[in-house]
Amino acid sequence: MNTISSKTDIKELTRDELILWLKSRDIKSYRANQILKWIYLRQADSFDVMTDIKKEIRERLSQHFYIHRFEKARIETSQDGSKKYLFKLRDGKYIESVLIPEKDYYTLCISSQVGCAQGCLFCLTAKGGFLRNLTKGEIISQVRDVAYDIGGSKRLTNIVMMGMGEPLANFSNVVGAINIITDSDIGLGISNRRMTVSTSGLVPKLSDLGRETKVNLAISLNATENKTRDMLMPINRKYPIENLLDACANYPLMPRRKITFEYILLKGINDSEEDAKRLVKLLKPIRAKINLIPFNTYQDSKFECPEESVILHFKDILNKNNYTAVIRHSKGQDISAACGQLRANMLL
Repeated sequence: MNTISSKTDIKELTRDELILWLKSRDIKSYRANQILKWIYLRQADSFDVMTDIKKEIRERLSQHFYIHRFEKARIETSQDGSKKYLFKLRDGKYIESVLIPEKDYYTLCISSQVGCAQGCLFCLTAKGGFLRNLTKGEIISQVRDVAYDIGGSKRLTNIVMMGMGEPLANFSNVVGAINIITDSDIGLGISNRRMTVSTSGLVPKLSDLGRETKVNLAISLNATENKTRDMLMPINRKYPIENLLDACANYPLMPRRKITFEYILLKGINDSEEDAKRLVKLLKPIRAKINLIPFNTYQDSKFECPEESVILHFKDILNKNNYTAVIRHSKGQDISAACGQLRANMLL
């Protein structure tokens, strides 16, 4: 008799893979769409509820697959209404996702890896090291499970892949998950215009992301010259700023879209007037907008957040040079759910 450990979470299969599995058992391919709609659109937890599918097919599915939901090890709620989910994975590891309330919708920040190997000096996640990539199904499950958990009139409409890990270092699983998350026919129905993937700058994978998906791109830049970025972000030693920005200038952007550049402001490190002026010049060849993120402090951090006047002056220089620059004060700081604070493997 099959146990759950010998079965596969059906969310690990793409539509094409499920069709092949069905065909190999002489089951019509159109059944794949029916099954996937039950899983993603109707949030089914069992094949038994799929009443428009023959019982014998449901039984065969149950013999080989299951429909997994994460164990919610902890849910913390911030004073600003943000919720941080600590999910326990089947192998006992943990990841975090953060649900952020907006005026009339929700944004969900999801993870792509357990931990992170990039070693960015300002990021708490990096201090826990890298354990493994998330599977396609585990990435999808964050969105599916949180959407299921939401009550009230506001819907989950926006996804940012800015949680634990470097998405482009887990490229195939990330793209596979994106295809389901943004599929309005059989998937979770998040508009690709409302999904953003953030990268520290894995240059060789940038153009692949633009060719294989239609989601938004965000670049974690955080410095305007190589010496500082080398210190803050070790990936810059392999792919320096000029290489990264050249890849961005040639990125296959969708019409009327811009690349978002995330710039964490660190007191005395990258917040000078000269930095702002260099940023203006660096981004000139690119259709760009800029998110200025005041540093979110945490225990034993060597960095500090600049004074508000410094942040406003930095923004003013960008705005006067016709850039869309927005100050993003991260939500969930009181529960360590803000940008750069996720570190699930250290919580239990």
